[in-house]
Amino acid sequence: MGKRNKILAFGRGACYNSGMIVSDMHTHSSFSEDGRSTLTQMAEAGRSRGLRFLGVSEHLDVDPVSEKLFQPTDVPAYFSAARELQRENGPSFTLLTGLEYGYSPDAHTLETLLSVSEKYAPDFVVNSVHVADGEECSRAEYFRGKSKRQAYSAYLEQVLNSLDAPYFYDVIGHLGYVSRKAPYEDKTLRYEDFRDLLDEILKKAIARGKLLEVNTRSRLSGSPFLPGPDILARYRELGGRLISFGSDAHDVSFIAAGREDVAATLQELGFDAVAVPALGRVTLLPLK
Repeated sequence: MGKRNKILAFGRGACYNSGMIVSDMHTHSSFSEDGRSTLTQMAEAGRSRGLRFLGVSEHLDVDPVSEKLFQPTDVPAYFSAARELQRENGPSFTLLTGLEYGYSPDAHTLETLLSVSEKYAPDFVVNSVHVADGEECSRAEYFRGKSKRQAYSAYLEQVLNSLDAPYFYDVIGHLGYVSRKAPYEDKTLRYEDFRDLLDEILKKAIARGKLLEVNTRSRLSGSPFLPGPDILARYRELGGRLISFGSDAHDVSFIAAGREDVAATLQELGFDAVAVPALGRVTLLPLK
């Protein structure tokens, strides 16, 4: 699980707009199988939308289930291209080269992710759960024969397990992913319905100093973003303050999507900053 993140002073700058989120720490370029825009196009779009930080987090799902479904990211080619592009970083815009790890307790998966971390030293890692009960949580097979409680509980238990991953990671990705393509009439993951499991997850995240992502790729989930406002409120009530914004954009059209609504909700809940992780450190960007 690695060391804790070190919190740095609030980041400020002349280009900063009060109340606006100027970071997007979960995006994918065409180096990911489902990405549709090039790395250069993603960086240019981030700049044009006034972002100070754009985190590219290409997929790395190497568990036995995902390997049968998806083409793996060419990690060496990605890091070579991204590190070259980072030479254009300046005081008003920083491209961060990261990965989104698909957690699995499978020994080979954990060894592979540890090896990648050691070899390539990503600027940041989003730790996500896409697979539970031996199935991809966005596929119909996962939900077959399961009630909503059974399907969501199995997913949340895997999220809880993922917090003990042996590799270092910064961000807990899209908590509520299971709801995106759930077949139930009421898809929403609510705190009140899973309070015990969610409290375990949130308390452990806080104790470990991990960032909780607010992910706006949630159109079909029943929530405006993942996790929803009720879970974010509980996170803050428990003492959580480290929020990472991620659009989960897979092309330029969705970069920073939904940031206005997220910023407004975070401020209503009492959050005063969003966090940007890089190399084991966290910079806080004020919302006010």
